[in-house]
Amino acid sequence: MLEVEMKFSAADTTTLEQRLRAWGAIPEAPLREEDHYHNAPDRDFARTDEALRLRRIGPTNFVTYKGPKRDAQTKTRTEVEVPLAEGDRPAGDFLQLLGHLGYRPVAIVRKHRRIYRVQREGYPVEICLDEVDGVGSFVEVEIVTAEEQLEPAKALVMKLAAELGLGASERRSYLEMWLTNQRSTP
Repeated sequence: MLEVEMKFSAADTTTLEQRLRAWGAIPEAPLREEDHYHNAPDRDFARTDEALRLRRIGPTNFVTYKGPKRDAQTKTRTEVEVPLAEGDRPAGDFLQLLGHLGYRPVAIVRKHRRIYRVQREGYPVEICLDEVDGVGSFVEVEIVTAEEQLEPAKALVMKLAAELGLGASERRSYLEMWLTNQRSTP
């Protein structure tokens, strides 16, 4: 599947949440996510524009691979996400396995996330309001779709971002921004 996403800096989410409610978007309970990023032993994911992470949300664990971005307007990329067993032990075992295979830890990025879901033009849309530790506040507009629906999904993501009054998009990942901030902090 393809993740078609755009991300925007968000200073004020109050107006945004009002627009989402007017659309009939359904909010989910707030989450605390912890993303453990790793780099490959055979290539540098920063250079290939890939990502491998273990995401922890409470006791739940997911392994996610993200391929390189496919265009200059959105953050469209292949995404493969696999659930792991719940709990600290499976997460720790998986991180240990990565180490044995030569994968190196890069960073742990933590964020508070509020997710709104809405149907628009036949697509399930996810809008995330994120507070990322050490990075800032952001809004993500995302559709997960099959390859043959890529162009209509991209057009819809851009249209929804405009309707929400979101400005210039941010193409860097939270990991990239977090690493940049760490390097610039004395």
